[in-house]
Amino acid sequence: MDDLETLAEQVGAALKSRGFMLASAESCTGGWVGEAVTAIAGSSHWYDRGFITYTNESKQEMLGVSVATLAEHGAVSEQTVHEMVAGALKHSHADVALAISGIAGPGGATLEKPVGTVCMAWALRSGAGRVQTLHFDGDRGAVRRQAVSAALRGVLDLLSDDPMLA
Repeated sequence: MDDLETLAEQVGAALKSRGFMLASAESCTGGWVGEAVTAIAGSSHWYDRGFITYTNESKQEMLGVSVATLAEHGAVSEQTVHEMVAGALKHSHADVALAISGIAGPGGATLEKPVGTVCMAWALRSGAGRVQTLHFDGDRGAVRRQAVSAALRGVLDLLSDDPMLA
């Protein structure tokens, strides 16, 4: 498992070298990405803000996720995190954003979405982005920790995949 402090430092260095700011939109991780990055001294130079949107209403009010998306696809869906990441960019000064929504357990699972299902999205203000659904093993804490790690790695991947930013 990746060390979150090391990952957060790497994300900070990658963002700072580009003059970029990061915003996070979190549901199942409850602000853990924000905690991980703000544990790094100097993170105010590259972390703009975080949105903790645990309920559907908060996703709608703070990030502009549509009622129709939530009704049709649910909070844990690639469609929802796509709208969450767009809302995080719209409601921040960030150049890069990430979004996380998942089922950390022990309850809340369905046959289609078992415990450990986590949807994530990453986007650049310039338009590049990606969405992914991952499946993590373990208890609630393990699922959440793995989600934070994957979200931070996703920022690094997004920045390194864009030839204009490398």
